[in-house]
Amino acid sequence: MDAAAFADIIRQNRANRALLERLPAIGLGDVWLAAGCLFQTVWNHQMGRPPDEQISDYDLFYHDPTDVSWDAEDRVIRRVAHACADLGVTIEVKNQARVHLWYRDRFGTDYPALRSSEDGIGRFLVRGTCVGVRAGCGRVFAPFGLDDIALGVLRPNPDVALTARFAEKCRSYQRRWPHLRIEAG
Repeated sequence: MDAAAFADIIRQNRANRALLERLPAIGLGDVWLAAGCLFQTVWNHQMGRPPDEQISDYDLFYHDPTDVSWDAEDRVIRRVAHACADLGVTIEVKNQARVHLWYRDRFGTDYPALRSSEDGIGRFLVRGTCVGVRAGCGRVFAPFGLDDIALGVLRPNPDVALTARFAEKCRSYQRRWPHLRIEAG
């Protein structure tokens, strides 16, 4: 699957399309629609399902190292919620410049300080889920390529060592999209 075909499929999901159109007006630099809402839209397409079926949330990543406080991130969360309230979807907004500050408390392991949203996109547990689309320009970023998404392959991200969580994620994905298969890295 090439980036153009991927972009065509993910835009069939009305929330993806609307978010990519609206995010530039919110005024965030380095803002990306990332992860589940993208690859899960492709998997729904492969199974002949509605584009937004079983997508629990829509991840928005931005990178703002100038203020890594919770209050600053919360202000952005509220701006996005106001601009997108009519979509009726759950939107998870995360400043990638502050993930390392809370990650250990939530997941029990250290996390490196990130230099960009792309760094965050590249840190998902499953290689094929490392994907984002930059709002405004529509650039697709997939550090491991798009083949695993297209082929329904789940394999571990070699840059992340959380094997128990990897297995948990894979089981969850396979319950919802039974055509997926797990392969070693």
